[in-house]
Amino acid sequence: MTEREITDNPEASRFELHIDGEFMGWVDYRLHDQVMTIPHVQVSPRLRGQGVSAPFLDDVLAEIRSRGLKIVPTCGYARTHVADRPELHDLLA
Repeated sequence: MTEREITDNPEASRFELHIDGEFMGWVDYRLHDQVMTIPHVQVSPRLRGQGVSAPFLDDVLAEIRSRGLKIVPTCGYARTHVADRPELHDLLA
């Protein structure tokens, strides 16, 4: 069984992905006036092509939504991910 945990690390300005206790990815952010800019999404090269990035980013976006924040996805991956999902458009600043 794979244990997946997503945590906010405000000191590093990023959400982190841990799988089975191992650090495997992050979503960088910059918070200003209730808007989170997302400049970078990264997962371990070992996980690429395994469908990990999308659910990781979805979980991060759900957390951002729960905080009542808006987003500016400057990362190409994040921008495309949100653009392709109309249900996320309300998060856009």
